[in-house]
Amino acid sequence: MKQESKVVPIRCQIHETAVVHPEARLGVGVIIGPYAVVEKDVEIGDGTVIGPHAVIGRWTVIGRHNRIGAGAALGGDPQHLGFKGEGCFLRIGDYNVIREYASLSRGTEGGRGETRIGNHTMIMAYAHVGHDCVVGDHVVLVNNVALGGHVVVEDQAVIGGMSGVHQFCRIGRMAMVGAMSKVTKDVLPFTMVDGRPAKAVGLNVVGLRRNGIPREVRSELKKAYRALYRSEWNVSQAASYIEAELVLYPEIQHLLDFLRKAERGICAARSDRAEPPTGEEREF
Repeated sequence: MKQESKVVPIRCQIHETAVVHPEARLGVGVIIGPYAVVEKDVEIGDGTVIGPHAVIGRWTVIGRHNRIGAGAALGGDPQHLGFKGEGCFLRIGDYNVIREYASLSRGTEGGRGETRIGNHTMIMAYAHVGHDCVVGDHVVLVNNVALGGHVVVEDQAVIGGMSGVHQFCRIGRMAMVGAMSKVTKDVLPFTMVDGRPAKAVGLNVVGLRRNGIPREVRSELKKAYRALYRSEWNVSQAASYIEAELVLYPEIQHLLDFLRKAERGICAARSDRAEPPTGEEREF
């Protein structure tokens, strides 16, 4: 009888030129490329690949099956004048792709104490995530995006290339920010913004469809958008109308909750947005 061979999992593969601190904790199947640096107090989960010349700074926790590109700098000191060397964290979830030369800073003691990246997110080349940011699941940060400190990016949002987001701003769920935008106020969930400064230009119809939001929910979101941006109401009046008159699907409730927490205000409507809406928006 032929004996079955057992597959023994590879503990990890570390290139001979890499510098890995002996106290770093590496999971099963971790691969660390040439000239990469992994500092003390770093934790890297199973199956994660660290590209050549990447630097993983102290107090960085990386989950499972991430792909870290060449030259990426993760867990560097916060770019904050008040930083005094305290041991705050960068925490990265599972199945993320962080491309070449992206930089992600740790948190600060005066902020959240950590910078956090969710799961299944793509951070493209040369993007920067500042201290104390929270980036959700299935987010895309395109090349050269820069997030200031304390920015929150909710799940499934997309931020176009070379856009800058001011500190403490929030980018809502399934929102889309056009390339080269300057975001200085909160971006409502499910909307699109563009420009310098960024202004609202409509619902993210394509994103809503791709993410499986039903037609009846898209219809209510369209009514909410019109109340906020195409009526004579102020934000409080529009929110009251939405809460009283629309079907409170979870997406509508999330929009209302986001509005109530908009301490920096929300992006205004673009003034050259003419009526009637485009054919794509009419179809919602």
